[in-house]
Amino acid sequence: MISLAIAILWLLIGIIVLLGVIWLFIYVIKLFYAIPGQVEKAIWAIALILCLIGGLTLLAGGGLHAPFLR
Repeated sequence: MISLAIAILWLLIGIIVLLGVIWLFIYVIKLFYAIPGQVEKAIWAIALILCLIGGLTLLAGGGLHAPFLR
């Protein structure tokens, strides 16, 4: 049970880093080029779907593929 909790915490840290990188990427692109609102929403939707897949995989027993946790 503790390994699941640790894996969930690592997943949350990964999600925070991923969303931060995506935000930074969009911010830099917006400095030079105007991104349509629909494209930006699609990027966020894809990122959140990937996070959801990661969370569901973790809860289904797929585990976190990090060698330092074993």
